[in-house]
Amino acid sequence: MAVTDEAIDKIKTMILSGELTPGARLPREADLAADLGVSRNSLREAVKALSLVRILDVRQGDGTYVTSLDAPLLIDALGFLLDFHQDDSVLDFLAVRRILEPAATALAARNLTTEAIATIKQVIAADSLQTPGHTLVEHDLKFHALIAAGSGNPVLTAMLESISLPTSRARIWRGLTQEGAYARTLQEHADILRAIENREPELAAARAVVHIAGVEDWLRRVKDATSAADSV
Repeated sequence: MAVTDEAIDKIKTMILSGELTPGARLPREADLAADLGVSRNSLREAVKALSLVRILDVRQGDGTYVTSLDAPLLIDALGFLLDFHQDDSVLDFLAVRRILEPAATALAARNLTTEAIATIKQVIAADSLQTPGHTLVEHDLKFHALIAAGSGNPVLTAMLESISLPTSRARIWRGLTQEGAYARTLQEHADILRAIENREPELAAARAVVHIAGVEDWLRRVKDATSAADSV
């Protein structure tokens, strides 16, 4: 188990045991790291990951709190991250995205209006490397949803929407653990939109393939490394 995952697992245990309840404030970073037996850096990464999926609420100048979600929802969301490395269905969803989304992107390059393209531009223009991670993920989902809708095919749009959220955790975890992931995502979004704006459907589709395949390849390597570590 990766060190960050270990820290997340220990925070989960504190919630399940009732030591941390919804609305409770976490102990000081130094104290909590010592209690959990993890480094302060690993604890920070764990807190960052859990705040992205709204398990923890980081309040600048105040502290970090367990959100006021109902306990079953807290447990489900924690399991969602902790089971991430063992869940092969995410790769299956990404493989389907890699098949469908380039087709939708090519159609969008043919069908999107100038006004719709301007709306997508506003979405990606709002992002920079200083944008909080959870906001980047929200904008990423919106970017892809607008392109799918721009395909003009409601069935294709609905299919892509149904598989978008199951792959969002891969996007969150990649952003947290892979250096430069957010910068690459922002650049790839700009490249895809440029091809759409230039009415180049084949190029837009190719760039969509590269974009999705990058996440898929990263996840496959993470799973292989985790399996190798578990077998030692």
